[in-house]
Amino acid sequence: MTVGVVIVAAGRGDRMGTSVPKQLLDLGGRPLLQHSVRLFDRHPAVSELVVVLPSDRLADAAKLVGPTMRSCRVVGGGVRRQDSVVAGAGALSDRVDVVLIHDAARPFADDQVIERVLAGVAARGAAVPAVSARDTVKQRDAASGCVSRTLSRDDIWLAQTPQGFRRDVLAAAFAEGERGGEATDEAMLAERAGLPVAIVEGDARNVKITTPDDLAAARSRLAPAPRVGTGYDLHRLADGRPLVLAGVVVSPDRGPVGHSDGDVVCHAIVDALFGAAAAGDIGRHFPDTDPTWKGAPGVDLLGRAVAIVAAAGFRPATVDCTVVLERPKLAPHVDAIRERLAAALGVDASAVGLKAKTNEGVDAVGRGEAVAAYAVAVIVAGSVS
Repeated sequence: MTVGVVIVAAGRGDRMGTSVPKQLLDLGGRPLLQHSVRLFDRHPAVSELVVVLPSDRLADAAKLVGPTMRSCRVVGGGVRRQDSVVAGAGALSDRVDVVLIHDAARPFADDQVIERVLAGVAARGAAVPAVSARDTVKQRDAASGCVSRTLSRDDIWLAQTPQGFRRDVLAAAFAEGERGGEATDEAMLAERAGLPVAIVEGDARNVKITTPDDLAAARSRLAPAPRVGTGYDLHRLADGRPLVLAGVVVSPDRGPVGHSDGDVVCHAIVDALFGAAAAGDIGRHFPDTDPTWKGAPGVDLLGRAVAIVAAAGFRPATVDCTVVLERPKLAPHVDAIRERLAAALGVDASAVGLKAKTNEGVDAVGRGEAVAAYAVAVIVAGSVS
């Protein structure tokens, strides 16, 4: 079996409402089309590819299609989808005896679907992947606008691509189209020609990108997973120094001893951000051996940390911090600290958690000799708004 693939990418995608055809829009950092090209280019059963583009996009074919390992030809499409498929199939070499036809607007097809379609072609000559209807299906009377009948879900299957055909079966389907048959896919033409078309198991994830909402969902699906980091900081307390957390004075006369201002909240969150981004720690970026950071406000270091994380391609999503302090009470200052943190992080205050605990008289913190903070930060791909 020598398999050739026709990837149909010649449509205009009017329902997307963009000047660029939907199959050429960005999805995960490359044109949507390239997801299909890569899938078939890497499949061991596939020998050659043909991509059908809008005729006015042929000059940009190399950029839109991307590099391939297998032979890949690019041809211009026709007015109708079936015209584009005929053009694509005609560009396959004579040695191809099985043709897979795939809509470029379905970027999430996978190897398992391909294998099932090829098995269906081997058994019946033509195969279409499909998923069973999950909802009750009503047929509407066009004249009255009312339900004319309810169809059995057991008999309703939703067709997908790639659809597969032996070369002779596809030729018969094309001949049906030349006799004036209009169809939304090649399986429909084969049916009209009286040829059997096997239904094989599709995949609910193999969705077609048609509307802006579809594209947004696809982009969300490919978005990198959130990353989580933890941070911790502790400083000894001494008389005659202020305790400042995120720029808010909590105590004017008993505060931390440290190279910078000893802001345990900001320092813990900085380390959490760096940990989530795999960007080292606070000591690497703001070492206590560098006089630049002598007495540096914690909020300033936090803002710099956000910039470093942004340079790595991430932005803060949420943070949560627990301060362990025996006295004074932190409750009167919590809202002000959260607001300052939110401003430095570039997030809404609702994305900043801050809690205060005591150590119940246990160890140096419990004796009032030190203050500590624990933080968790969640970052996501993107830039700070």
